Amino acid sequence: MKKVVAIGLGVIVILGVLWFTLFNKKSDLTEELQGRLASETSEVQLKIGQKLLTSSGTLRAFYAEREFAEAWSQNGKLTKLGEELRFEIGESKYDGLNPEDYHAAEIELLFQAISDQTGNLKTKPFAELADLDLLLTDAFFSLAKDLEIGKVDPSTLKSAWDLGVNTPSVNYHELLNESIRKGSIKEGLESLYPEFKIYRKGREVIRDLAEKQKTDTLAWKPVNLPKSLKVGDTNDAIPQLRNRLIFWDFLQPYEFKNELVFDSLMEEGLKKYQSYNGMEPDGAIGNLTAESLNNSPAKLMDIAAVNMERMRWLSDTLRDTELILVNVANYQLDYLVKLDTVLTAKVIVGEEYNASPVFSAPMTYIAFSPYWNIPTSIVKDEIAPAMRKNPKYLDQKNMEVITSSGQPVNVKPKDWTTEPFPYLIRQKPGASNSLGLVKFMFPNEHSIYIHDTPARSLFNRENRALSHGCIRIQDPAKFAALLLQDDPSWTAEKIDLAMHQEKEQIVQLKKHIPVVIFYLTFWADSDGVPNFRSDIYNRDQEVLAKLKASRTQ
Repeated sequence: MKKVVAIGLGVIVILGVLWFTLFNKKSDLTEELQGRLASETSEVQLKIGQKLLTSSGTLRAFYAEREFAEAWSQNGKLTKLGEELRFEIGESKYDGLNPEDYHAAEIELLFQAISDQTGNLKTKPFAELADLDLLLTDAFFSLAKDLEIGKVDPSTLKSAWDLGVNTPSVNYHELLNESIRKGSIKEGLESLYPEFKIYRKGREVIRDLAEKQKTDTLAWKPVNLPKSLKVGDTNDAIPQLRNRLIFWDFLQPYEFKNELVFDSLMEEGLKKYQSYNGMEPDGAIGNLTAESLNNSPAKLMDIAAVNMERMRWLSDTLRDTELILVNVANYQLDYLVKLDTVLTAKVIVGEEYNASPVFSAPMTYIAFSPYWNIPTSIVKDEIAPAMRKNPKYLDQKNMEVITSSGQPVNVKPKDWTTEPFPYLIRQKPGASNSLGLVKFMFPNEHSIYIHDTPARSLFNRENRALSHGCIRIQDPAKFAALLLQDDPSWTAEKIDLAMHQEKEQIVQLKKHIPVVIFYLTFWADSDGVPNFRSDIYNRDQEVLAKLKASRTQ
């Protein structure tokens, strides 16, 4: 009996060992991954061949949590999720990102090396499978970060971007685990997109441009015109410009008597092109139209890529339910309530030398019938020289000299040659005041604000980069009425009266509304129509260079 019991216990032990061996033995690939990751210190950046992995710390933690089990293959074959991530890496080009930043070429080479045409493993190359697993995981973490906050750090740019730098709000390790659990890599990555619709619409524009590029046979040699071309004019550049209108489907191919003549059919197509691209449809090819027609599909994709990146920087900034957006490159102000536009107005922005900065600050008060406290730079460069030539200049401009406490001063001629000028100059309220009849204040370190202007005709210009940096608005009374709508006492009549007083009147706003001054040279509207604008401050190229720069060796 004891012998039988002993035999029985022996069988149980043997079966237990077999069970443990069968169900707890680590796979060769797991051992390969553990050997690589556990043997390195956390400070050492991981490398596959000569390719540095950018997410080494997160990657080690991810594999340690799963006891170094492979994430993207099973029984030597890339899983459905692995295939999906491989696909999404390629799709990142429609976000304006570079798939090579996420090891696209290396992943493709490894996949081809270890698989036959059906995706099955050729041999058992555990080293290559480990390489593939690590590259895919690193690619997910890098792509997730770039989709959430952007690849480029805006604080490193020469042109100021004072909207702050987004910091990750998502744990990418947890996001990957959740994506694997749900069985969808695409869903996890898309959750990181900026919330506003123009981002997803922008991806579709880039996709359409990529398709259009496949049929592009034009040379796209830049056309520089000494003067504006109008219907009836003859110019050697006309054939190129006509072909571009045909390429973009604003003109159908047709027979013409002289290919160098700007004819009426071409003018008709040009007007459609101008209207579609946010220009005045005047049928003339000036500098702005020629610049736009110089853009090939590849160039437009680059412009779109730059602005998709800017949208990723903006994502945290645009979460308020009510805000005022000024797109400097579009010369436009939009007042948004729950992302619905309740007011759109043309604006005039800073000329290139006095570029309007990118920043955000809350609007806190309105100044009706304002004084214009003239900046010292304008006093030095414009007013002092004018006074030396014409002593009556201040009276003619309705200006006065005051002390820092606001007391009027009688200035002696020699004071105009003193540097710095010892007093302040301000322009009194009135129709000729350079700030117009009202200004809207959101105090900031840039001394920028929104104001009216007596030069109303300037709003008819296509290029409205004309100010010293502040934002001039076309519809100040409507804007004031919106800002004061919570106070029923501020009727249209009361606002008009306040704008025509001899003394300045300050009105504090009950709620402080964020003002965002930003810069987009591309976006797609809610219907998916692309909008491209002139890079008036030449800022796109710097961002593009950083986007295209490789971050890995």
